[in-house]
Amino acid sequence: MKPGKSTLLILVVFLSVACVSVNEPVRITGGTGAGWYTVKPTDTLYSIAWRYGLDYKQLAGWNNIDYKAPIFPGQRLQLVQPANQGQAPSTSVQKQTTETSKSSSKKTGNGKTESDNFIYQDPRKWIWPTQGKTLNTFSSTILDRRGIDIAGKTGQPVLAVANGKVVYSGNGLAGYGNLIIIKHSDTYLSAYAYCQERLVEEGMAVVAGKVIAKMGNKDNTAKLHFEIRRNGKPVDPLKYLPKK
Repeated sequence: MKPGKSTLLILVVFLSVACVSVNEPVRITGGTGAGWYTVKPTDTLYSIAWRYGLDYKQLAGWNNIDYKAPIFPGQRLQLVQPANQGQAPSTSVQKQTTETSKSSSKKTGNGKTESDNFIYQDPRKWIWPTQGKTLNTFSSTILDRRGIDIAGKTGQPVLAVANGKVVYSGNGLAGYGNLIIIKHSDTYLSAYAYCQERLVEEGMAVVAGKVIAKMGNKDNTAKLHFEIRRNGKPVDPLKYLPKK
């Protein structure tokens, strides 16, 4: 018995669909122009927030996403508070953060899955990230002084200043070179820039004193650039680090 025309048509459609490779769609949200950012392959939500001096929880709230959810290249994020959005989204995201911290399966900002049994708490004490002379004072209004520079020797150890989790390890932020960002709590992040070598990856839990990098060079000087952010805003590290 010969197949009818309808049977042949269904067979052709089936074979055509079977031959098409299905790729994960690029997740695009938001608009374009001033106040919008297009996610690059090396970005995480934390690194974007850091670049623009924003609180990552607030940035997630403005874009109606959970900060634990992955972001994708090509996705567009709003960098300013929407006109029709009050402060409630940021609060709800913070509440969601507390609830999701109990989960054993998490994701970093760039979509990587991490095992998160770590409990985020504000550091009770901080330690110095490396040994050496402080080269400058803090200024929140001067871009390269939103932290402190510590002189040393190329390759000397760089330490985590408190317990936390690595939320960025890369070189995608202009002006920072090899950069590591550690989340210590929902309030505090610390960053370590100009590194010669990064020894930790995103998603890794670290304890205070763990060697996370090797000191690099900037402007022909061996030094570490170190910052602390409180709710996304740069603060003077010397007010947190123990006095020498």
